[in-house]
Amino acid sequence: MTPQRIGWVVAALSLIADQASKNLVLYGLDFRALGPAARIDLLPFFNVVMVWNRGVSYGLFQAGSLAGTLLLIGLSVAAVIGLSWWLVKADRPALGYGLGLIIGGALGNVIDRALYGAVADFFHFYGFGHDWYVFNVADAAITVGVVVLLLDAFVRPEKERVGSR
Repeated sequence: MTPQRIGWVVAALSLIADQASKNLVLYGLDFRALGPAARIDLLPFFNVVMVWNRGVSYGLFQAGSLAGTLLLIGLSVAAVIGLSWWLVKADRPALGYGLGLIIGGALGNVIDRALYGAVADFFHFYGFGHDWYVFNVADAAITVGVVVLLLDAFVRPEKERVGSR
């Protein structure tokens, strides 16, 4: 399978997993009926909560208006276009996997912003007095995708990194 095909398949699977999990939490668990402080404890270190993130990663750059939301959508779409262009030129499977994860995750969060004006986050890990931020499948895909791209950049043999001499 070509790196491009790998990337598009991974992007589609990431997007489907993200939207399916969000629909389960939003409509299957019906957090609206449970109230604003609702949480479902699943494990001693993990629960499901409902948080609407109007910003980007870690809640930075909160969009408090329609214009701000549209700006974040526009920036995300521009990033997806740029990453898609990179994917078309990808020559290694790792690039396909990494870019596909990022593209699929970014599109999942764009869909949330377009439908709800914010991104639905709900996975919450904690333990030993520490909390991790609340995130979703799209956020996890983006994070793993970035790690794959970094590993690809630093782990490839020297002759592949340098290109032709």
